[in-house]
Amino acid sequence: MSTLAEVASGYQTRHTLPLRVELVRQFKRRRTLVMGAILALLPFVLLIAFAIGTPHDRNGQVTLMDTATASGANFAAVNLFVSVGFLLVIPVALFCGDTVASEASWSSLRYLLAAPVPRARLLWSKLVVALGMSLAAMVLLPLVALAVGTAAYGWGPLQIPTGGALDSGTAAQRLLVVVAYVFVSQLVTAGLAFWLSTKTDAPLGAVGGAVGLTIVGNVLDAVTALGHWRDFLPAHWQFAWADAVQPHAEWSGMIQGAAVSVSYALVLFALAFRGFARKDVVS
Repeated sequence: MSTLAEVASGYQTRHTLPLRVELVRQFKRRRTLVMGAILALLPFVLLIAFAIGTPHDRNGQVTLMDTATASGANFAAVNLFVSVGFLLVIPVALFCGDTVASEASWSSLRYLLAAPVPRARLLWSKLVVALGMSLAAMVLLPLVALAVGTAAYGWGPLQIPTGGALDSGTAAQRLLVVVAYVFVSQLVTAGLAFWLSTKTDAPLGAVGGAVGLTIVGNVLDAVTALGHWRDFLPAHWQFAWADAVQPHAEWSGMIQGAAVSVSYALVLFALAFRGFARKDVVS
């Protein structure tokens, strides 16, 4: 009895499942290393593609892809442009959807809760680490692209397809804004994946479900017949960051997109915490 009392008196929930422990566990997993390698290799793949490809005439129309070889900043912007729609969705869905469901699939979830780790603490630790790793993935891609692009095309201003340019310092600041907005816009996918992860014991189901629903959102956004209803779709605002790489940045689109994304994400995170608190964990 005295031993139990001693343990109970010294027990503090904030010391259970520390963030550093969860971070190390998730970082060492094979899927983390594979995802990081894929994101780091993409700039090299695009570099080879631009080296062997030939430009096509678009009736004098210049796009962001046409300016990819103008400077390292342009190359980084192009890497973000081709990745936002799908590739950057995958690490977010993977890190947030695999985190709880994988513990259930390994039959280790109930042992964590019996440690005892409070349910809210467990979810909070896993969510913070998953979001941190998702942000790291989104920072890794443009950083590698900027380094590769600078080595191949030189350090210079960011050439804007519509005319004009941003000096190197301003371009770096705007790219930071772009990465921050892309991360916020992906919070919907993070919320979907995390919520599904608390509902299933199959990690692939949570990850695939989040990716699938994100694709459905992109498809619905392409249906112009929906009119202003598309404004409520997070996918409608995923490329609003392009307004930040203009001579005079326009913030209204990004503000609306961030508001829509954060609103959906908060609801989904709340559903995850509420549902998991009442869930009968048997695995």
